[in-house]
Amino acid sequence: RFSLQLTPALVAAVAVAALWAMPGTARGQIFETNYFGNTIGEYTTSGTTVNSALISGLNSPTGIAVSGVDLFVANQSTGTIGEYTTLGTTVNSALITGLNNPVGIVVSGVDLFVANFNAGTIGEYTTLGTTVNSALITGLNGPVGIAVSGVDLFVTNESTGTIGEYTTSGATVNSALITGLGVPFGIAVSGGNLFVVSNGNGPNSGTVGEYTTSGATVRSEEHTSELQS
Repeated sequence: RFSLQLTPALVAAVAVAALWAMPGTARGQIFETNYFGNTIGEYTTSGTTVNSALISGLNSPTGIAVSGVDLFVANQSTGTIGEYTTLGTTVNSALITGLNNPVGIVVSGVDLFVANFNAGTIGEYTTLGTTVNSALITGLNGPVGIAVSGVDLFVTNESTGTIGEYTTSGATVNSALITGLGVPFGIAVSGGNLFVVSNGNGPNSGTVGEYTTSGATVRSEEHTSELQS
């Protein structure tokens, strides 16, 4: 058994962290964006600090995704996506520009999918920075987190407390696959399950809920200040 206290700071960290395993090894690294510090930190999966400021000089970094040895980072205040290596080298600090409050980002193959909070859209780009469709999905309600499983995208809508399901081609599968969430933020897929971080509506009210990719509840957000299993 374990007990995990979910503070607002922890909820924010969970929502903007990416896990990377070095090819050919079992070693995993966690890369985490620090919104107010404008940095990306690197840590081991056991919690050891590798470099708390691996990358600095960012602009309100939020979402982060890993593809091979590259990191893609959404800079919320400048509306850009920057590309860096997992060693901290800058590839292109403004790989993609002109976005509208980008928050969530995910990589699928050679494509990047970006959630634009203000515009209520998901845009599709290549990892080389080419625009495929800047408004692949529209009509969302404060999209923040985005995750991919096969040909499906799962998106958290902060304003309506829902998770919508769409295909990577932009078709709507179910715009309200999961409802009744408390300010959903981050989302991740593991196997056939979705794990959703919600900020809640007050201090120490952050939660992690577990659902199937079909929308069934495995473990809801009933534990607000403490999650036990």
